[in-house]
Order: sequence, then C-alpha cells, then structure tokens
Amino acid sequence: MSTELIAVLAVVLVAMAFDYTNGFHDAANAIATSVSTRALTPRAALALAAVGNLIGAYLGQDVAKTVGEGLITPPGGVSGLGVIFAGVVGAIAWNLTTWYFGLPSSSSHALFGGLVGAVLFASGGSVHWDVIVSKVLIPMVLSPMVGLILGYVVMLAIMWIFRRGNPSKLHRGFRTAQSISAFMMALGHGMQDAAKTMGIVVLALYTGGFQESRTHIPVWVFLTSAAVLAAGTYAGGWRIIRTLGRKVIDLGPAEGFAAETVASSVLYFNSLVLHAPISTTHTITSAIMGVGATKRLKAVRWAVAQSIVGAWIMTFPAAAAISVVIYIAVRPLFG
Repeated sequence: MSTELIAVLAVVLVAMAFDYTNGFHDAANAIATSVSTRALTPRAALALAAVGNLIGAYLGQDVAKTVGEGLITPPGGVSGLGVIFAGVVGAIAWNLTTWYFGLPSSSSHALFGGLVGAVLFASGGSVHWDVIVSKVLIPMVLSPMVGLILGYVVMLAIMWIFRRGNPSKLHRGFRTAQSISAFMMALGHGMQDAAKTMGIVVLALYTGGFQESRTHIPVWVFLTSAAVLAAGTYAGGWRIIRTLGRKVIDLGPAEGFAAETVASSVLYFNSLVLHAPISTTHTITSAIMGVGATKRLKAVRWAVAQSIVGAWIMTFPAAAAISVVIYIAVRPLFG
C-alpha cells in the first residue's frame, strides 16, 4: 500500500468523523425547535432529520465543488494531505468543545478555519482569499442578519393573518406544520453540510493523485458522506437542542414553524443559487431570535444569545489555531 493511499485513507477517515460530529452537532439545530415545541418526539425528529440529510446530500453538489476547489490549494502529494488532515481534525476538536458546553457554533466555519490555519502554516499551499471573502465571510455576516429580519417579518405576518383564529386549533395546526418545516430544515442541512464533507474527500483524492478533477464527486463519496451524516444526526445532540429550544426563547409551534421556514429558505437560496457554504447554525439561531423579538425584546434571552455569538466569532480563529497545533504534530508523518 503506497504512502499516498494511506494518507488519503487517513483524511477520508477523519472527514467521516467530522461528518458524524456535524450530524449530532449541527443537525440538532435543525430539529431543536420541533422537539422543544413537542411537535415531534425526539426520536421521530431525529429520524426525519436523518432522512432529510440523506436526500439533501444529493442536492448539494455545487456547495461541495466550492469547498473542494475554491477555498484553498494545499501543497501537492502527501504533505498536502497532512494539511487537510490537520484542518479537519481541528474542526472536529472545536465541534466537540462547543458541543460539550451546549453552544450551537458552526461546524462549517470550524472546517474552513481549520483548513485555512493548516495551509497558512504549511509551505507550498495557498488560501483563495477572494473566495473566502465572497463565499464564506460575507455570507457568514449576511445570513444571520437575513435570518433575524425575515424571522421577525414572517412571525409578524403569521400573527396578523391568524389574529382571529382559534388558539387551540392554531396550536394543533402549527404543530402539524412543523413536521413539514422540520423536514425542510433537515433537507437544507444535508444540502449544506454533507456537501462540505464531500468537498473535503474530493480535495483529498485530487491532492493524493487519485483523480484528476477537483469537482467530480464519485458515487461512493455521495453515499458514504450522506450515510455518516444521517447516522450522526440520529445519535442526537441534546445539549444543543436544549440551548436552542428553551434557553434563547420559549418557543411555541407557530414560532417554531416560522423560524424553520425562514432558515430553510435561506439555506436553499445559498445552496442552489449562490452555491455558498453557509452555516445552518447561524441561520436557524438568528431566525429564532427574530421570531422571539416579535413578542417583545425581553422575550429573547440576550445573555444566552451573546454567548452564542461569542462562540460564532471564536470559531474560525479557534479552529485555525487548533489545526496549526495538529499540523505541527502530524507533519513528520506526512513528510
């Protein structure tokens, strides 16, 4: 077995480990509102999210291509595979840290930060800063703003349209509607997050010399990435579900439906139109805040929101710093 093959297999293994942590970390964001409003039981919500992730993976090819060819150019050969390995491990470490503390940070930005940190410390690689700015940093700022504003506007519209409705009937109706909006959210999560893992695997195959294209996604990469993400999703992320579902605002079925509908719409637009890899976490969390602000500003527990935003800000540089340490440690193995 060649050194290149061993290195590629190592990268694929950690990429799937990242995919799994992404499943129980970020998928928790997709189903938190449905679970907290009791529209779905936890296991039913996780199963629905797993199916949505499986289907969404097949719709996220353009996002995968952005990740695979647009963000960095690692050094060639085994050294480049060491860069990718360190970047992904750095993202996993940050995912586990924020999961432990119940903070819904972004797996996407952890991955991007890890890759950038590792490649900056290596010789012979480069960061495509124009793509980082246009496809990562600008959407990172705009998507939460859009989610916040649309969440507020959509919830106001729902309150006005149904202002004369029977409260008990509306409660039951929106609980049923949340089954649909939760699936929409899970589908958008699959389009974004399974695609990112696929992009990493393709980048590893290209860097190791096992395929000539940086955009072609083999069928086995589709199937494996989607299946591992679905498995991680079904494992659950109860700490994060509690934070989003109860600690930011007290959600009802109507609020949950509005937040999920807004967030999934933002995910679809970025996946299918802009081909930009945005954060599921940022999008749903900001939508929840916007929805909650329609009650009154004090309905949003801004101290919790502040800690979430702090985790957002820290994610990119923290994952980058961790990946540098990992790269220093593994560089002799990928020399």
